[in-house]
Amino acid sequence: MKITVTSKKKSGKGFLTFFLDGIEKVGNKLPHPVTLFALLALAIIIISDICFRTGLTVNFYDARQKAEKTVEAISLLNAEGLRFMINSATKNFTSFHPLGTVLVAMLGVGVAEGTGLINASLKKLVLSTPKRLITAVVVFAGVMSNIASDAGYVVLIPLGAIVFLSFKRHPLAGIAAAFAGVSGGFSANLLLGTLDPLLTGITNEALIAGGINASIQANSNYYFMVASTFLITILGTFITEKIVEPRLGEYKGRIFEEKIEVTKEEKKGLVAAGLALLVFGAIMLLLMLPENAVLKVDGDLKTFTSNGLVPAIMLFFFFPGLAYGIAAGNVKNDKDVVKCMSKAMATMGGYLVLAFFAAQFIEYFTYTNLGIILAISGAEFLRSIGFIGLPLIIGFIIVAGFINLFVGSASAKWGIMAPVFVPMMYELGFTPEFTQLAYRIGDSCTNIITPLMSYFAVIVVFAQKYDEDTGIGTLISTMIPYSIIFLLGWTALLVVWYLFGWPIGPDAFIHLVK
Repeated sequence: MKITVTSKKKSGKGFLTFFLDGIEKVGNKLPHPVTLFALLALAIIIISDICFRTGLTVNFYDARQKAEKTVEAISLLNAEGLRFMINSATKNFTSFHPLGTVLVAMLGVGVAEGTGLINASLKKLVLSTPKRLITAVVVFAGVMSNIASDAGYVVLIPLGAIVFLSFKRHPLAGIAAAFAGVSGGFSANLLLGTLDPLLTGITNEALIAGGINASIQANSNYYFMVASTFLITILGTFITEKIVEPRLGEYKGRIFEEKIEVTKEEKKGLVAAGLALLVFGAIMLLLMLPENAVLKVDGDLKTFTSNGLVPAIMLFFFFPGLAYGIAAGNVKNDKDVVKCMSKAMATMGGYLVLAFFAAQFIEYFTYTNLGIILAISGAEFLRSIGFIGLPLIIGFIIVAGFINLFVGSASAKWGIMAPVFVPMMYELGFTPEFTQLAYRIGDSCTNIITPLMSYFAVIVVFAQKYDEDTGIGTLISTMIPYSIIFLLGWTALLVVWYLFGWPIGPDAFIHLVK
């Protein structure tokens, strides 16, 4: 199998292609992503000083901290701001959430890839999976992966590219399909995840703050989430195959010069890897499930899912990769294993540079309070319009999606918006469960088109592996169809749910029972 690098070509002359090509062209004429983040950080410095000098402030109730707050714009162009920028630069970089997540996971993935496990597994996948189902499988896996926190970003998205490439399809389409499922489908799943109790807690605090004697459960959006999983899978598959992939055209970066087949050594390695995975899985279950399990703290796994999941993912790839390498004859000693890890880390140099500047930009935005001010202003604007019924719900979804372009954290936004909208919607006859559900739709759909999303820079780096000319404009133009259609389709599903009055979860409804 030989790797060559050539340019991709695009097809289609319709308005959508013209529009997306225009976005890509303009976006990619911007400076290198590293330079762009540096310029954005400079812009925040200037804007923060202007907002500070004009005395910009907002008042709101923070449901996360259970307190009334006055937030004012903070300038970075004064002595305190300069000290912050200089003294926090290293911490901003080392505490940048995706940095440790990506690098730790890549240690295990590097072993699985370097020993040949991923290549052999993909050969098996190509030979056993019907080609017509592979897009749906990638999107669905992306949606389901969000239960494992950030695992989908660092594992599934690059694997989406490799899977598509194995089927002789464009790897950027594989990245797009996986990214759409992982991030665009963030509020859809067949299982409850860590986000459900987190948002529910904020909703309940907003009810208390509003003087409302009511509370909701973590599974209050479950029925709608299940239906949304299939909706996002269908829409994501359609967009990938009918819009994104035709626009990307034929990929010529890899030429298959041999027949795809699983060799005797590879079969032996896959059996060993499977056994290692079973043993690892059994050990993890013993560490997680018993009443006094080692990984439980005070009877639950919140600490593990928050802090220990990424190392577990690393080991999930490391042990099967090691077993495969030994059985297939690709690993002779410990030096071979270290070489696999080192090779994986060597590919992340460009990402480290990008992560430094992206981290500074995001921290500057947070420090200056500009994101909070924008979120509160957007919430107050929607409340002042005077919409009721469905127009209010649709407007709320759109505002939540717009604010999400600037404030990435789902819990941070909801902590600001819930005290405004939960009591307001309650007074209009909507349950807190339904208000929370509408928020989650808007919060998910624009994740995939905002550079402020912490993993956005990571996805750009993944894409550059297959096309070095890929920039922020390329990624945004590729993901816009998902964002728009997800927003329209998800909202339409909510409207249908609303018109029929179906329950959105166990004992959770749309309208208050009078």
